[in-house]
Formats: sequence, structure tokens, C-alpha cells
Amino acid sequence: MIIPASELILNEDGSIYHLGIKPEHIAPTIITVGDPERVHQVTKYFDTITYTAQKREFHTQTGIYKGKKITVISTGIGTDNIDIVLNELDALVNIDLNTRTIKKQHTSLNIIRIGTSGAIQEDIPIDSFLISEMAIGFDNLLQFYKSEHVTNTEITDRLKEHLQWGSKKSDPYAVSYDKSLGNLLKNDEIINGITITNSGFYGPQGRILRLPTANNRINDLLQCFTFKNKRITNLEMETAGIYGLSKLLGHKAISMNAILANRVTKKFSNNPLETVNKLIAYTLEKITEIR
Repeated sequence: MIIPASELILNEDGSIYHLGIKPEHIAPTIITVGDPERVHQVTKYFDTITYTAQKREFHTQTGIYKGKKITVISTGIGTDNIDIVLNELDALVNIDLNTRTIKKQHTSLNIIRIGTSGAIQEDIPIDSFLISEMAIGFDNLLQFYKSEHVTNTEITDRLKEHLQWGSKKSDPYAVSYDKSLGNLLKNDEIINGITITNSGFYGPQGRILRLPTANNRINDLLQCFTFKNKRITNLEMETAGIYGLSKLLGHKAISMNAILANRVTKKFSNNPLETVNKLIAYTLEKITEIR
């Protein structure tokens, strides 16, 4: 089947529409960051940078780190952007852009998110690192795809009951990380947890500036929820979308979180840049072992 021009949109130079890059510009291992400026934070460690592009909030750099070819790309904030980035990265490796047909041979990417996050458990220290073993999406991205086979409805059914989830809210979805990447990136000092991916930074994460929230106890309720002796640990805005689309598209994904805020103690990191740099350096060393 030929994919129509209205569905697979290419730029005049043949690059994919939003990212503005071509298949030869990306590596099999891809680091995603939210902030376009954080791309430089990662690639400053590279031995060489072989390709750079920027279109809108999507900043891409590909280079070599200790013999490993890696692409770093900024997604911007939120799962709406994740929908663009994951689908277009997949198209670059699994669709022939010249014939607009799906390739017979599937290519699986390694997708590693390096991002910041806020803890909702009092005992999770500021400046610690956390791996999202599972992410629960409070956005509605995955509900637009046939995704029942990759989601864990047991935990979301329990969570909706616990939160007395309103009918006007989108149905949460839960997706696990890739275990092989998890085994590679874990160590005894890194916390493992369940991450909530929110549809916003303020009200959806229980922050009150001038606007009251619909449920001012949401974080307290999340904090005391447990599922098979596991608890919800942190809040952010991309991981569930990355996990869900990666599973659906046949890619491996993991989310590495730098904990910069603790919502229970009301504290924020005194040196967030240093914490993120340490997580970047750790992650780069580990992913050189990916084969």
C-alpha cells in the first residue's frame, strides 16, 4: 500500500515533515530530551558530531561517543510532541520514503529518555536518579491507537477506583519499559518506580498558583496507592507516550529521570544542571554497551 502525501508528509528536500531529517541522519540508539538546549548538554561529551539540524523545537544531533553512534533529539514538552517524534523516527527506519511503502524488514530503535521529574514520595531524595519501570498516562494519546495489547488495565482499573476517577477525564493507560534496557541501565543506587505522565505541569500535577484544582488531594491519593507492592514515585510529561508508542511500533524504550523536586517536602534541587549532567554521563557510559 502506498501511503498518501497527506498522511506521510515530506519536505521539499525529502526530509520528514516536523523533524526535518532523513533516514541517514539518525543512529539506531536515540536519546530524547525535552529541552532543545539540553541536546548540547548531551553531545558535549561526544568525540565527534556528524550531523546537526533544528526545526521548531526539534533539535537533532548525531555523533560518536566512545565508538558508539548516537542520535540526540529534543521532543519539546508533552505527549502531543511525543506522538510526532516517535511516529516520524519510526517512519525514517521502517518506511521507504521514496516509494511511500512499509519496509519488509523491521528496524527496532533503542530510545532512551533523559529527563527531569518531581518525586511524590517523601523518601525519594532530591538529585537522585529514577528509572520508570512503568508509566501511567493521564493524557489521552494512546486512546487514539489500537493499544489494548500493550497496556496493563489491571493497574489502571485499580487506580481509577482509588482516585474516584471522573467520567470527564481521559482513561489512563499503563505501559512498561523495555526490560533489556532496564537491566543494562539499573544499578543499586538508582530508584525503580512507577511514573505518572501528566497532560500539564500545573493543575494536572496538583500545582496551585491562582487557579484551584478539581481535586486538591490528587497527589496525596497517588502517594498512598500501591499495586503488587509497588508505589507511584514521580510525575512528568512524556514517558507514558514514549513507552506506549515504542511498544506499538516495535522499539525498545526506557526513561531515566533526574529527580529535581520533591512535592512532599516542597524542596527543589540547588544545582539542577549538575544533577542532569551526572545522569547524562552515567547514561552515555551504559548505552555504549548496547549491541
